[in-house]
Amino acid sequence: MYIQAAYDFLRHLRVVQNASEHTIRNYAIDLNSLKNYIELGLLERHKPDELPEKIYYNRSYEDRKEHEKDELIALKRVNRRTIRGLLAHLNDQKVNKRTMVRRLSSLRTFFKFCIKQGWLETSPAEDIESPKLEKRIPHSMTYAELQTLFDQPDTSSYLGYRDRAIMELFYSSGLRVSELAALSREDFDPEQLLMKLRGKGKKERIVPITKNAADWIQSYLNHAERHLDTDEHLAECDARAIFLNKFGTRLTTRSIDRKFDKYLVSSGLAHKVTPHTIRHTIATHWLENGMDLKTIQVLLGHSCLATTTLYTQLSKSHKKEAYDQAHPRAL
Repeated sequence: MYIQAAYDFLRHLRVVQNASEHTIRNYAIDLNSLKNYIELGLLERHKPDELPEKIYYNRSYEDRKEHEKDELIALKRVNRRTIRGLLAHLNDQKVNKRTMVRRLSSLRTFFKFCIKQGWLETSPAEDIESPKLEKRIPHSMTYAELQTLFDQPDTSSYLGYRDRAIMELFYSSGLRVSELAALSREDFDPEQLLMKLRGKGKKERIVPITKNAADWIQSYLNHAERHLDTDEHLAECDARAIFLNKFGTRLTTRSIDRKFDKYLVSSGLAHKVTPHTIRHTIATHWLENGMDLKTIQVLLGHSCLATTTLYTQLSKSHKKEAYDQAHPRAL
């Protein structure tokens, strides 16, 4: 495939579309999946900002032109059968259907970019049917399950305070894990009980937080400042970030997910629990306590109300479960 096209596409995502590093990384992985399938050397394992200069521009002008010609020919050889073959291969490899849908979506976007650049006339991913996804109703936690999870961090340490504050904030406002990881101190308003978030597409929104969550965050910050002031190894810490790791740098989404995995094991809860589980849970609790869907949509940062209506199904599911457990003739 046309390696320069892939690099230009990733650069376009960063510079023109202002995409997040997480989004760019996912596109790179998806393009790499097609490379691995057809073995044409599309995308080297480079970070998106280590783009073609080292690989491409250090060649002579004649070499670059010949390389472009060869890769353009290779790009034009990718057809619908290639894309269908990739999906079949991913299915054989037991790749989950949601990942397959994302891969196909990424390739469609990439090929549209190639058409706009004049490298292709039509998209080989056009009219390829996406794998069918089952509409899963996500698990929503009970209040007792939430409390069991929240009791897991050891609050005798400032890191335990941090983890409890993270849990409280997730349940307070239904943040995405990426939004929580991106929080800086100037986003936190403990007086007004507000938090400024940067959501998908770097869209900003301001959400209310509970006093309980604000108190846990403030307690964590107080503990963290005392610890950072006395630890000479943390002199270069990220002073802006709210949630820091033990090395004084901003927590990543992966490290937050790993914290939840650890606490899930210690809690003994039967269901898988992630930050997104708590997001689903608070949305369901809002709905069950009378909040309207439009307000929930705004609080969660959903661009489409249809996404928010999932929680009406979730609420019905919980009501049915509670009914089956409580009604003497429902068993």
